[in-house]
Amino acid sequence: MTQPAVSNLDLDAAGLFTPIEVKSLKLRNRFAMAPMTRAFSPGGVPRENVAEYYRRRAAGGTSLIITEGTLIPDPAAGPDSRVPHIHGDESLEGWKGVVDAVHAEGSAIIPQLWHLGVERGATPRFNPDVVTVSPSGLALDGSPVGRAFTAADLEEQKQFWVDAAVNAKKTGFDGVELHGAHGYLLDEFLWEQTNTREDGYGGSLEARTRFPAEVVAAIRAAVGPEFAIVYRFSQWKSGHYDARLAQTPQQLEGILAPLADAGVDVLHPSTRRHWEPAFPELSGVEGERGLAGWTKSITGLPTITVGSVGLDQVFTGAWGKDSTAGTTSLDPLLAQFERGEFDIVAVGRALLSDPEWVNKVQQGRLDDRIPFAREHITSLN
Repeated sequence: MTQPAVSNLDLDAAGLFTPIEVKSLKLRNRFAMAPMTRAFSPGGVPRENVAEYYRRRAAGGTSLIITEGTLIPDPAAGPDSRVPHIHGDESLEGWKGVVDAVHAEGSAIIPQLWHLGVERGATPRFNPDVVTVSPSGLALDGSPVGRAFTAADLEEQKQFWVDAAVNAKKTGFDGVELHGAHGYLLDEFLWEQTNTREDGYGGSLEARTRFPAEVVAAIRAAVGPEFAIVYRFSQWKSGHYDARLAQTPQQLEGILAPLADAGVDVLHPSTRRHWEPAFPELSGVEGERGLAGWTKSITGLPTITVGSVGLDQVFTGAWGKDSTAGTTSLDPLLAQFERGEFDIVAVGRALLSDPEWVNKVQQGRLDDRIPFAREHITSLN
């Protein structure tokens, strides 16, 4: 499915250039950089090239940088030695350089805290001698991978997340985002196929939401009331694009309400097409509302929308060889904003190809936007 061609309505984007403040997040406009794994941090340490990469997006008008996934302290968190860490003196010093560079351009920055869980696989390249862990030792297809968490593991795991968030605050970040989407660790607790636990953390939807909510609550207690916590979730999973965690708005509320009660400040529902309705089987206006719109309606929290913003081809996987996309209209985005469906929009591939994308939109230079091509992921443009 593609979006319509560019139209004059794209020029009327003034509402997206108003400031917004959510606790420690103080943004000059409503545009964020979506988190995208780049793996240009050998040994888990972001260096000057990473700082410059993020700085260019801030200088180009993006008011909130959400970094690529950063590995929390669990040795079983990640897949690759080039993914940055959010622990260890050298990695944190590297992030301090990134934070300072982004702040110098007048933008805010938060790290995405990441643990792959079972998606790390049975033969990871990073810490291959460490066994993969997850809620039940089950992959998305139900096959056994690694081992299930013990009760003691769960307490240790919460502390890993807390330590990562505290590290982020000490390093000068403006908040944190927890990656609870796409079939990764926190999402695996919510997903029936990957959570068959019988200890109070599995079974009903309420029980499956318990561990992610406890992680949020523990982080909130550690970082204080004013440090912003963003939580990313999704319906779809890696390789399972038609998956639906919540079949109804009521089920969605059952997932989101405990997270909000635990201390989440901003919700970031990840979709591949921001303009698509979340529950198209419903009639009338409700049947047209996107996932971000439902999220904001249910919780009342500030919400980030995302998914192929400004591009004519949807994200189809981890940067396939034919992953190209042209520029297209912002009309669906503007219409959703006018209906109050979201507060902030995260831009992904369009910002990889064009660091000046936000400034170009503000200045009405839509024809100057740079289409996305695979070449834009082979280096830190």
